[in-house]
Amino acid sequence: MILPIVAYGDPVLRKVAKEVTKDYPDLSKLITNMWETMDNANGVGIAAPQIGKSIRLFVIDATPFAEDEEITPEEKETLSTFKKVFINAKIESEEGDEWAFEEGCLSIPQIKEDVWRNETVHVTYQDENFNTHKATYTGLAARVFQHEYDHIEGVLFTDKLSSLKKRLIKKKLEQISKGKIGADYRMKHFNVKGK
Repeated sequence: MILPIVAYGDPVLRKVAKEVTKDYPDLSKLITNMWETMDNANGVGIAAPQIGKSIRLFVIDATPFAEDEEITPEEKETLSTFKKVFINAKIESEEGDEWAFEEGCLSIPQIKEDVWRNETVHVTYQDENFNTHKATYTGLAARVFQHEYDHIEGVLFTDKLSSLKKRLIKKKLEQISKGKIGADYRMKHFNVKGK
């Protein structure tokens, strides 16, 4: 089932999400709904807070990036199979030079900005069967992981912008939170009466 995506301004996007336990009700159905919602919105990742659930769960499908002609063969190989469920993920460490790349967010439609992130992340997470994994991601895979991980920490990509950039997009963010800027997918606006 395609769920509405929570828009900027909803307090759920600012909470540090809670751990997911094996007895979480209808978890597999929730994961299926998240995949459908993400695909419907043409996203490469979506975190549970973006559908109103403050739990440490996100899904990523970065396989479309594998088509990019500007990436290295190693990165192409990683991205071509980078479709995963992440439960209770944790960044153990980050390394490498920070690099900028234009990011957007399904909860913040029509805003895209360059965000600086570390090149490599070392992570642990559980899959949908609660098996624990350790992984290292670099480049775009690391970036998408960091973006979705931020969501379960109550952080948005706009928080990482310079104060000048934040001032430049402030009006647009207010418009999104009031439901005056939408998207071509269903959204749920916190500050809009009757929704």
